[in-house]
Amino acid sequence: MSVRFVLVTEAALASVQLDPAGAYAMSAGRLWSFAAALLGLAGAAVGGLALARSAGRTGNGTRRKGAFVAVAAGLAGAVVGGVVVAAAEGGPGTGYGIVGGFVAVVVGLIAMALGGLTLARSRREAAAGGKRP
Repeated sequence: MSVRFVLVTEAALASVQLDPAGAYAMSAGRLWSFAAALLGLAGAAVGGLALARSAGRTGNGTRRKGAFVAVAAGLAGAVVGGVVVAAAEGGPGTGYGIVGGFVAVVVGLIAMALGGLTLARSRREAAAGGKRP
């Protein structure tokens, strides 16, 4: 009786197990990590532009807006990437999007750093009366 139960259990387990995702298959985890990485990349681009603008002429406040957008987009990308990494049940190549999640976390942190640098520079310039130190 117990041998038959083990054989039936193994057969049921073998029929339920899925093959690893293909290299070019777009799973839900990969889609979420791709979207998070794009969000972090957009934040990094906006943060870089805001940082470059803050080094030049005094503007009409667009650099602070860009800095806030960079920080918000970077935070969102990093959080979504972290959720993807936390929810992944396998390693790279399994279709859970763990590699893209790590990329999203790193790019999101870069975007937040660029936005924070821009905010710090704009505060320093405001304290100095609009002149660069």
